[in-house]
Amino acid sequence: MAMLLKILLVLVSLGLIAIVLLQSGRSAGLSGAIAGGAEQLMGKTKARGLEAVFARITTVLAVLFMVLSLTVAYFVR
Repeated sequence: MAMLLKILLVLVSLGLIAIVLLQSGRSAGLSGAIAGGAEQLMGKTKARGLEAVFARITTVLAVLFMVLSLTVAYFVR
């Protein structure tokens, strides 16, 4: 059981790393750093299409990573 959980944890970790690296940055350069906060505050930019899918997958993989990490830590103890 512990070995299966460890294998799942490694796979979820690799998936989380890959999906984070596939996402584009929130701001591009210095102009994005200055105006990026204001655009998010006013709600002008909303995630659409592939960015929304990547955001959802990232959330799911992060939750799985946390649950699997706690479970593996419990069983290894």
